[in-house]
Amino acid sequence: MKRSLSEPQAVLPSIEARPSADVLIYDGYCSFCHGQMLILHRLDVTGRLAYLSLHHPQSDAFLPGMSFQQKMEAIALADSAGGRYFGAQAFRKLSLRMPLLWWLAPLLHIPGSLPVWEWLYAKIASVRYRFGRRQCDGGTCELHGFGPGGR
Repeated sequence: MKRSLSEPQAVLPSIEARPSADVLIYDGYCSFCHGQMLILHRLDVTGRLAYLSLHHPQSDAFLPGMSFQQKMEAIALADSAGGRYFGAQAFRKLSLRMPLLWWLAPLLHIPGSLPVWEWLYAKIASVRYRFGRRQCDGGTCELHGFGPGGR
C-alpha cells in the first residue's frame, strides 16, 4: 500500500499545527527516515519542530531552487530565522536547540569535525533503504534497489 503525501503529518506535527516552528524536511516515503523523525519528535519536549515530507508540494517553499535529487540526499532543517541546514549540519543545529540532545553537542561541535560527520551522514543516507527494507511502502525500497532482487 502506497503511503499518501499527508500520512507522515498524521503522526508528526505538521507545519499547520506548528506554524512558528523550525521545519524538518525528510524523505517521508523512507521507513528508516520516518522512524528517525518519530524519535526526534519524542525528544522534542519543547515542541520546536514541525515535520514535512520532501514529497509534499509545500517542501518547495522551504527549499526553493533545490532539485528533487538534492532534497533526497539529506534531511533539511529550515529554521524560523530563515537559515537552512542539511544533513550533519542539521543535526548539529538540533543538538543545540533540543534540550534532550544537548549531551551530543560537544561531540558534534568538536572543532574541525564537521567533515567527518558529513561523511558519516552521507554513508548512512546512501544505504538508508536497507535499514527499513522490511517496512517499505509502495515499492519505495525496490525503487532504490533494496527490495526483492535488489542489493
